[in-house]
Amino acid sequence: MISRPSRLFQRSLAALLCAQLLLSACSASELAHGAAHWPTPAPQPEPPTFPSPQWPAKVVARMVPNFEAPSASHCARPVQTSETPGRTGGQRDEAVMGGHGAAPIAREERARRRPPGEPSADAATTLPAPASAPARAAREALAAEAEAEPRFAPPAPAPQLSQRPRPAQEIVTAGMVDDNADFAAYLQFRQRTQVAHRERDVSERYLLQVRNRRGDPVPDAEVAVQAASGAAMWARTDAAGRAWLHPRAFDPSGSALYEVAVRKNGRQGTAFLRRGQKSAVELVLNEGAVPQRAQLDLVFLIDATGSMGDEIGKLKASLRSIANEVARLPSRPDTCFGLVAYRDRGDEFLVRRHDFTDDLGAFQSVLDALQANGGGDYPEAMNEALHETVHRLSWRGTGATRMVVLLADAPPHLDYGGPQYDDDMTAALGKGIKVFSVGASGLDKQGEYIQRQIAQYTGGRFVFLTYREASHPASGPGRETTHDVSNYSVQTLDRLIVRLVSEELAKLPKGG
Repeated sequence: MISRPSRLFQRSLAALLCAQLLLSACSASELAHGAAHWPTPAPQPEPPTFPSPQWPAKVVARMVPNFEAPSASHCARPVQTSETPGRTGGQRDEAVMGGHGAAPIAREERARRRPPGEPSADAATTLPAPASAPARAAREALAAEAEAEPRFAPPAPAPQLSQRPRPAQEIVTAGMVDDNADFAAYLQFRQRTQVAHRERDVSERYLLQVRNRRGDPVPDAEVAVQAASGAAMWARTDAAGRAWLHPRAFDPSGSALYEVAVRKNGRQGTAFLRRGQKSAVELVLNEGAVPQRAQLDLVFLIDATGSMGDEIGKLKASLRSIANEVARLPSRPDTCFGLVAYRDRGDEFLVRRHDFTDDLGAFQSVLDALQANGGGDYPEAMNEALHETVHRLSWRGTGATRMVVLLADAPPHLDYGGPQYDDDMTAALGKGIKVFSVGASGLDKQGEYIQRQIAQYTGGRFVFLTYREASHPASGPGRETTHDVSNYSVQTLDRLIVRLVSEELAKLPKGG
């Protein structure tokens, strides 16, 4: 039997140890007040739409997941298409009526936003995009209505550009930077680029590395990071078993310690991240066998407004070559293809998404049907399109490598209510989706900043088109760019996409 003085001594000693090991085991018991909160495969309701906020908005501490975990088992299905209309019931298609509508504005805007000397993309927009029966009926009704109304003279056409139009299949070159690899340079870029954006503070970051007992990386493991305050974030490890953690991006309270829980295939491990100490957290997870064949979910997220005709045409021409080269990679990936196209409010559609399929011929057909058109002002509906890409596609569950190629030449509308790109890039990290942002010709500083934000946070890279003369895209392929980048190599765009996929899949542990 232990005497009362002895018990008091033991309690005092325990208290002293807790003080000495502050924020270690004792704090861990406070953090572990309940099991880690994991995203579930159950559908989540759409967030409400609020009036546009002021910029930059304050970061709100996240307490529970706001997204559905990837859960699809396959993509062996026909192409399934869904569309979010770009026009409300009261809007009239003035382009059909001959008034000052979306198409004329788009032509004037393209002439303004593309650098001098860039040829018009109107030749690539003569075919209408596929439309549903209700959309066709609405246009026919509008046209009939227009016959009974007075006609207005259309605006004067935009001046013709003197340079020779670029041949449809001319080579498109691109460069690439990895802002996570050269993080100091990226933070300097952020500091000197003052543009409107959604602020997420990534100035402090930590690397999580998850391996199994053999020392192999554990890819696509779920990660839940939680503070004692309840502030939390979610991620999935990439093909190399890694994830970047940014405490200031989700926890404005400045917690000193976080519990990092990792799980995969029923096995779970826990580590602790104490801020200001090591820059990396390593965790060993007793994970099972590695799949024999890689699974790749690849989405093309495309700005389909009028100025994007050249880029869309190049992607159409090179898709089959890209797919064939990916299929021949050493990992022999089982590839699912998805396509999400977007324009803007007032256009024929806001977002048109084609869910994953493994039927390359059918996917080529829906891509071939996509035409560049509309987009009256400079910003476009990228927020809404990214949201549908992250939350509405049938991403496959455990074991997949998930990639998005975002091809755009304009930033998102920050003045719309509804989804915001920073919320969806954090959800993308939680679902293990890497975004590789491709800046097309005409992308301004704001567009570059936001595209790089999304790519860096999700673990992707920033890709940009290059030309013989940086400020003149009509000068043809080359090595020059107007973007704020350095130390980059140049390849053709299709080869660069294959390289990105190849490098990502090469990180996977070898099956055995």
